[in-house]
Amino acid sequence: MRLANKVAIVTGGARGIGQAIALHLAEAGAHVAICDVQSGIETVARIEELGRTALALQVDITRESQVKDAVEQIMAKWGRIDILVNNAGITRDGLLLRMKESDWDAVLDVNLKGAFLFSQAVLRPMLKQREGRIINIASVVGLMGNPGQANYAASKAGLIGFSKSLAREVASRGVTVNCIAPGFIISDMTDVLTEEQKKVLMDQVPLGDMGLPKDVASAVAFLASPDARYITGQTVNVDGGLVMD
Repeated sequence: MRLANKVAIVTGGARGIGQAIALHLAEAGAHVAICDVQSGIETVARIEELGRTALALQVDITRESQVKDAVEQIMAKWGRIDILVNNAGITRDGLLLRMKESDWDAVLDVNLKGAFLFSQAVLRPMLKQREGRIINIASVVGLMGNPGQANYAASKAGLIGFSKSLAREVASRGVTVNCIAPGFIISDMTDVLTEEQKKVLMDQVPLGDMGLPKDVASAVAFLASPDARYITGQTVNVDGGLVMD
């Protein structure tokens, strides 16, 4: 119970990797607020089965007013915010030559602006507490690039730079800011791939297999814990060795 009675926010926590993160934090003792454009009721029910309290808020993370309102509701319920996981993200893939401006804007708004708005909103309580953890879910694509994902790669690379800058701004007040860069993780996006496509991807991964959502969740729980108090401004790759610095 390394996170006993801590309060966590997980954006995009209604399903997939975000849901796995929320459940893992709850298993470690945290109370969790799910902030997602979709309903997080299922995730909340599973968290409550673990004996933790939870809150589901439908939030458009690109809207400042909705983000601020969500943070106010969370503070009203628990009186503190200890952990923010900026996990929400979208893709709008396509070669740059044919990419619509709206597809560029949508990806940057959700993946990067959303993290900015939520981080800004939680900083006041965290700085007052002189303690906090902000964990941003980036991607190996932000480190290595990927054809057809210029918008996604730009948003995730931007998230890494954002995290390093914010880490320097708030370190003196006991707040750490780190990134996790997942590689090929089993998800809705990988479910649509053929076996042949999956084999091509796995040939690039030294460990030879796709990761699981719980692999990302475990890394988040570590960075959120007291064990990671001396780690900030870092990017942890959870990718089976796909990207090696």
